[in-house]
Order: sequence, then structure tokens, then C-alpha cells
Amino acid sequence: MDKMNVLLLGGGGREHALAWKIAQSPQLGRLWVAPGNAGTLSVAENLNISETDFLAIKQVILDNDVHMLVVGPEAPLVKGIREYIECDSDTEHVKIVGPGREGAKLEGSKSFSKDFMHRHKIPTAKYGKFNAKDLDSAKAFLDSLNPPYVLKADGLAGGKGVLIIDDIDEAKKSLEEMLVGGKFGAASTTVVIEEFLKGIELSVFILTDGKTYVLLPEAKDYKRIGVGDTGLNTGGMGSISPVPFANEAFMQKVKDRIIEPSVNGLKKDRIPYNGFLFIGLMNCDGDPYVIEYNCRMGDPETESVIPRIDSDLVSLLAKCADGELENAQIEVNPETVTSIMLVSGGYPENYEKGKQIYGLENVNGSLIFHAGTMVNQEGAVVTNGGRVMTVTSYGDDIQSALNQSYSETQKLYFEGMYFRNDIGFDLD
Repeated sequence: MDKMNVLLLGGGGREHALAWKIAQSPQLGRLWVAPGNAGTLSVAENLNISETDFLAIKQVILDNDVHMLVVGPEAPLVKGIREYIECDSDTEHVKIVGPGREGAKLEGSKSFSKDFMHRHKIPTAKYGKFNAKDLDSAKAFLDSLNPPYVLKADGLAGGKGVLIIDDIDEAKKSLEEMLVGGKFGAASTTVVIEEFLKGIELSVFILTDGKTYVLLPEAKDYKRIGVGDTGLNTGGMGSISPVPFANEAFMQKVKDRIIEPSVNGLKKDRIPYNGFLFIGLMNCDGDPYVIEYNCRMGDPETESVIPRIDSDLVSLLAKCADGELENAQIEVNPETVTSIMLVSGGYPENYEKGKQIYGLENVNGSLIFHAGTMVNQEGAVVTNGGRVMTVTSYGDDIQSALNQSYSETQKLYFEGMYFRNDIGFDLD
């Protein structure tokens, strides 16, 4: 096969991990990342354009003879990047990895995804969906549930639209703030209220061409800012792959009850889907339940999942884009990979940017995947986001991989740097 020029959209840790892997492919011609970060500069050419500036993306494709577009984050998918490229005669030949607008609703609309699960008998929490005129019935539905209460803004809210509240009065107040007060803007015009599922979370990933799928390594991530899973939710403070409880028997249940009904459900509903599908699960006493779908890879799970894939990623992605995944094989490294996220002081609330990062040249034996970083005018790598970078390491088991990651973390410094020192605490 001829060398492929690839354009990857996004600028976080997920995209650096994908770019790092894509760059290793003998099938790769040139690789661009838009907008990228200080880390992607080492494996690709960054383009200073927004991942949702469709006109600029089209121009890059035309100017650089791009053969394949890989979409990292959810926003361009929900906004219809696939349709924009596919429906233009100048760019219709480009392979695209990422679902169209309808498939992306699995992430873009909580009510759409819950209705999809209900329709296809995919195990998930009991739920109701409400808007402002349903406020009284929404409060009555809350009264029918046991605490804690789960409130989800229907639309995209930058990872902040899910509230888990123990007190019924506080839950009703937050519900009103979401529906009537516009707490999450347009995202909370509709609110999904769910029964709380008690268990341990798992992130499962597939690559699907809409007909069949390839199962990628699973991972567990840690969303809370504080030790022991306390404090505010974040975009993710670290991840581990593989996950001990996701053994063959459990994963067989996941395939039979969730993955296959999901892929078949898309077919039945005539929703074309091509790309990554991330299934956030809860293991409730050995039975898997879906918490959410995402129409892309997770972050920071990607930083632990991608390093375990030994297969050529460009070849896999091309087969996916061409609808030829049926006989695709994936080779997975049996080692454990752990990723520790370093974040800016104050995150996930207010934080400062532009803090110089020291010690990157001293890291040895671990991978650094940049997330919120950039190179400033003086040529220094500085912070440019709340989640700054992961320290990612291989090991024979969870503890040895964690020991390596934490050891290398000590070599890095930026003002206000914070990380959780208990990633993996619940996997003993």
C-alpha cells in the first residue's frame, strides 16, 4: 500500500498518544496534528487551527494531499465534520475515522443514548428525561429513587455536566438550577435523572466500521481530583490497563450483553457508524451496566491503552475507514501500562497557564504524553491547560508500572503541579 498522509484533529493527551503510535507506522507518509501541543511536535507537524474550523481543515486536506482524517475529540464529530468532508466533491475521497453527526449523538445527547440502550435492551441504570416544563414530575421522579441522585446535562458540558448528590433537597435545587437557571447553558435544557449504580468503573473501547468491530485493551480511569476518589470530578487523573477484574468471563458478558447489541443496534437503527466507540461501564457484582457512550477514545485512558497495541495503527484505522475490519487482527502487549496525570494548581476550578515545565529531559524509561502544553516565544515548554501531561510506564504488573511512573514524576516540576498518589488504589 502507498504511504498515507494523515491529519489528526485535537490537542490533548489522547491525541499525543495517537500521534506517537501513528508516527511509528511504516505506512505513514506525513502526519499533521491540529492544533496539537508541545508533545506532538516531536512526532508530527502542528497546525495552528481549531479542530472545529471545518473550512481550515478542508484547506489543509487539499493543500497537503491528506489521505486520512482521524478525529480525536467529540466536538468536531457532534458538529458534523464527517458530513462536511464526505459531502464535498473536493474531499469525498478522504478516509475518515470518526462517526457522523447521528452516531455522535450517542455522546452528544444523554437522552438519545439512554433511549438507544433501552430500545436495544442494553443493561443500564433506570432513568427519566425532563425539561423545564417537567420540573414537578422530575422532582417526583427523584423522590422515587434512593440516594445518591445522578443528574446529567443532556448535551456536551466539557466533562462537567454530571452531578452526583446525596441529599434530596440539594438534588432538587441543582435540578432546578440546571433546567430553569441554565447552570450548564444549552447543554442542560434537558436533564437525564438516573438511578445510582454502585460498583467499580471500567472503560471499554472498540474500533468499528459499523458492521463488525475490533476490541481494544480496556482501562480504568480515575475522575476525582482527590485521593481516595474524593473531591470534584475532573477530565481524569490517571489510568491503568489491563484491569484485573476484566477477566475473560466478565469480558464475555460485556461482549454478549453490551458490545454486540450496541453494534447491532446501530445497524438496526440505520445509523452509520465508523470509528472508535468508548463504553463506560459499571461492574455491579460481576454484571456490566452501561453508564455512558463516547464517540471517541477516552482521555486519559488512551495514554494507557495505545501503548499496549503492538499492531500497526495506521493499517487498522485505514481498514476501519474502508469498512474492512472483518478479518482485522489486533496484537496486544500483555504488560501493564499506567498513566499518572500531572495537573495545574487549582484544577478543575481556576488555574493559571504559562508555567514553565522543568525536567522533561531527565525522564528515562517512561513515556510523556503532553495534554495542556505549548512552546512559548522563548522556546520553553509551558503549561496551557488544566491537565498538563501524563507520565506513562510499562511494568510486569500494576505496582511495578506505578512505581516507575511515580519515580519519573519526581523528576518533573512546574509551579502548582499536582497529581494523585493513589492511582490504582482500588485494584488490589
